[in-house]
Amino acid sequence: MKIEFAPLNIPVQRRLQTASVLQWVFSFVALAQCCLAAFILLLLSDWWILALLYAGWLWLDWDTPSCGGRRSQWIRSWTIWDYFRDYFPITLVKTVDLDPKKNYIFGFHPHGVLVAGAFANFCTESTGFSCLFPGLRSHLLMLPFWFRVPLFRDYIMCGGLVSSAKSSLSYLVSCPEGGQVAVIAVGGAPEALDARPGALKLQIKNRKGFIKLALKHGAQLVPVFSFGENELFDQMENPAGSSLRTLQNRLQSIMGVALPLFHARGVFQYSFGLIPYRKSIHTVVGKPISVTQTPSPSSEDIESLHAIYLQSLTDLFEQHKHTYGLSDDQHLTFI
Repeated sequence: MKIEFAPLNIPVQRRLQTASVLQWVFSFVALAQCCLAAFILLLLSDWWILALLYAGWLWLDWDTPSCGGRRSQWIRSWTIWDYFRDYFPITLVKTVDLDPKKNYIFGFHPHGVLVAGAFANFCTESTGFSCLFPGLRSHLLMLPFWFRVPLFRDYIMCGGLVSSAKSSLSYLVSCPEGGQVAVIAVGGAPEALDARPGALKLQIKNRKGFIKLALKHGAQLVPVFSFGENELFDQMENPAGSSLRTLQNRLQSIMGVALPLFHARGVFQYSFGLIPYRKSIHTVVGKPISVTQTPSPSSEDIESLHAIYLQSLTDLFEQHKHTYGLSDDQHLTFI
């Protein structure tokens, strides 16, 4: 394979952008393991008392990821996230105003490999979420598994990440003062296994838990489509029924996390590596779907609202696809 090396005279700004994305990929791929190793080494060192004190704090703080988390506006506003935004670049597109007195569930599509658009738009202030939607606080839901990792959990909560457990979502959207936005990558881990350039398949037909909770608490549903999300990485071919896909599904069912074998470019060359391609991401926030609170929603209530949500998501995609470079014959497929 011929390797295409990056030129030496790249501007400093672009190098800083690449560095910011490198640390982000590291955070997703290896930071949790490093934090766990650091905690174990501290426990086995002469400073073991610090590890025990932290363990005590962890026990007292165990439920925080399910109770709104612990955001840090300072960390969300770091300059490094501006470089991260500009690498792709990433933009947040507002279509209507949202009432800050209400609570919302944002259904984010597609999941992509590492949900870059969701992270930039809802875990940092680099794309101006707080300015576009004043009075609203965004929280990106993440698998509960990650909040069990010492030290790592505290870092990710600073960005507004919270547990994706039902109790966590219920806590957010039942806030009586309103102003809470729970962002859910609806396709979840299984959808990440299909994330590759040109893919428009969404795992959503049988995903109705967020619909039920929206009805139960009267939270407004908002479809969100992130154009360009699937263009960032290539993946090894893993069609349904293949040995690789069977293994990935098996590991996902055991571990709860997907293991897509993705690749793109490197830091100093463009031929291979884990750094995403420089592809634009445009995350479009659609119109809210009015939801009437139904404490005990029936199956018919859930199916009806789910159908409305799918239609709203389709309309959002069709309305904006030409603006972001898609053709007439490209449509969403729900599986």
